[in-house]
Amino acid sequence: MHASSLSFRLAVLFVIAGMAMGIGMAMTQNHALMPAHAHLNLLGWVSLFLFGIYYERRPTLDTSRLAMIQVVLWSLGTVALTVAVSAIHLGYHAAEPIAALASLVVLAAMILFAYFVFRPERDVAPGPAVHLSPAE
Repeated sequence: MHASSLSFRLAVLFVIAGMAMGIGMAMTQNHALMPAHAHLNLLGWVSLFLFGIYYERRPTLDTSRLAMIQVVLWSLGTVALTVAVSAIHLGYHAAEPIAALASLVVLAAMILFAYFVFRPERDVAPGPAVHLSPAE
């Protein structure tokens, strides 16, 4: 499996979970989990989908083990952070160290992604060829 495929698949699972969480809050009229809901949708759905697009545009990176590690780290951090933020907003403040650790995992995964973005472009997929013909 490629990093892009994993990113896209996980993003879809995260958005389904986020939507279910949002519907649950609406049904109960209890929006205490809104911060966790926002984290899940932004980190899980939006960010992972954007990672997938980036990886898909860079085929060599897309097949690298390091890119897969980045996606997995990001996803595990996102799950842990969402659960911890949910617990905190439900009154279980003992989850704060878990939220802190999960935040550091997500940060580490973003630093790894930043490395991919800022390193020299040596594996960017070529765009469509543009052929210019002289005007007649």
